[in-house]
Amino acid sequence: MPLTPLDIHNKEFTRSFRGYDEDEVNEFLDQVIKDYEIVIREKKELKEKIDQMNEKLSHFTNIEETLNKSILIAQETAEEVKGNASKESKLIIKEAEKNADRIINEALSKSRKISIEVEELKKQAKVFRTRLKMLVEAQLDMIGTDDWEELFEVEMGKELELANQDS
Repeated sequence: MPLTPLDIHNKEFTRSFRGYDEDEVNEFLDQVIKDYEIVIREKKELKEKIDQMNEKLSHFTNIEETLNKSILIAQETAEEVKGNASKESKLIIKEAEKNADRIINEALSKSRKISIEVEELKKQAKVFRTRLKMLVEAQLDMIGTDDWEELFEVEMGKELELANQDS
């Protein structure tokens, strides 16, 4: 067990005939006590500082561990988000391609239907044109016949006869 300043102060030396000068020894012991008290006080202060530093070190170690865990979690989350975004983008692209194919197929189908309708309309227009031409030609032939002259003469003759009968 280490000496305390009180131990030094209370130390009694045995007296001998030709011993040391008592005042000189007491003065020296007083100086040793003062110095020893200073050393003990400094030791105590340093121990308190060490305890504080250890406490701070422990605190910062905990913060470091927490930060490391947070970084790992953030990295994992980033990887997960990136993976999900990649999957989602692939799904969107697949859906867009599917929609594009559907739109193209619908457009091709409509185009075929329109082409068929156009061809049908062309045929109908040709038939109509042919019929109209035949009708117009028949009408022209009818107009060009001499039957009109006879009809007018017959009609006129009937009107004259009717007029003569009435009078």
